[in-house]
Amino acid sequence: MTFDKITAPSSGEKVQVEQGRCKPTHHPIIPWIEGDGVGADIWKAAHPVFDHAIKLAYGGERKIEWFEVYAGEKAHAMYGESLPKDTLKAIEEYKVAIKGPLTTPVGEGFRSLNVALRQIFDLYACVRPIEYFDQVPAPVRHPEKVDMVVFRENTEDIYLGIEWPSQSKEAKEVIAFLHDKLGVDSILPSSGIGIKPISPERTKRLVRRAIRYAIEQNKPSVTLVHKGNIMKYTEGAFSQWGYELAKEEFANQTITEKDVTEKHNGVVPQGKIVIKDRIADAMFQQALLRPDEYSVIATMNLNGDYLSDALIAQVGGLGLGPGANMNDEIAIFEATHGTAPKHSNLDKINPGSVILSGVMMFEHLGWHEAATLVRKGLQKTISNKTVTYDLERLMTGATLLSCSAFGNAIVENMK
Repeated sequence: MTFDKITAPSSGEKVQVEQGRCKPTHHPIIPWIEGDGVGADIWKAAHPVFDHAIKLAYGGERKIEWFEVYAGEKAHAMYGESLPKDTLKAIEEYKVAIKGPLTTPVGEGFRSLNVALRQIFDLYACVRPIEYFDQVPAPVRHPEKVDMVVFRENTEDIYLGIEWPSQSKEAKEVIAFLHDKLGVDSILPSSGIGIKPISPERTKRLVRRAIRYAIEQNKPSVTLVHKGNIMKYTEGAFSQWGYELAKEEFANQTITEKDVTEKHNGVVPQGKIVIKDRIADAMFQQALLRPDEYSVIATMNLNGDYLSDALIAQVGGLGLGPGANMNDEIAIFEATHGTAPKHSNLDKINPGSVILSGVMMFEHLGWHEAATLVRKGLQKTISNKTVTYDLERLMTGATLLSCSAFGNAIVENMK
């Protein structure tokens, strides 16, 4: 594989993926994108954490060959564009990548670089695990009850960006079509117009992935979150298609909540995963009042955006929120927060989001020992009350650490 302005490592190997799972590898080449704003700070803190965990877990038997590729502001300076072909080629070639936050260019290019990556590679599943680390300040009484993984459909819903502004020729034509051909007379002529597509094919592959995860990780339930009481043929259909998929492909492993109640006196048969659904607004209340009743969430794009951020707020905020965007071959792990430009180059921000995304990456590679070491190092660092400003200002008796010092403390606390 040749590139225009970057050179791949001379050693290392491509990650091989089969049926959505990485084949065993001891020396993978991993493309990484520093990101914009605080991206440089959090990467300086995260890289030593990753490398030390690998060394501690495997001695010299495993190693990541890091391959820097570019997107956002650094790419624009090098290539004159924010998402160059070199970067896309590298991600497609090596299958697994990790990135910091990216600034979306104003007035040119993609609406969102993150959304562009998802759409270019058809990364249909945004996966965000939300867990509580002991002693992290939280706004709820029992944050330890929050232990959920959100599977958010990435490629449909309003995030496709199919819309036209108020008074535009296109908006007027759509409004006229709806009025003249379909009898819709409730739209004001001055309205902006957007389209919300939801398909059975893309719904089912997302729900399939969520159920497979629940089976592999021994989770008790998968909840389909939707607003189908109002949007019956999009969000309501999402729920219907999700139930259909569970029945068609996982009948031996799953059972509906209704069947548990009506056929089993409310007792879940041993070895069965419960498939249930919740209206989106009710789910937000449930996430606050009864979070321990939910483990895996499958939902559409906008709902998943809201819900995953609300859940991470319950257990410490976006500084500890990991994420990944995946299809059946490619996985891009990422810090889920923004670029926070006012904090850039101050060595201040919490690097936990990208570090925990690295934990997800290790687990994806099958490197569970390294993942466990990072998680334990992070927990001990927090338990020692040696934390970055976002946590320190909310903790009594805490010691304030810089971004890089927090990463160093995690390294020390792996021992």
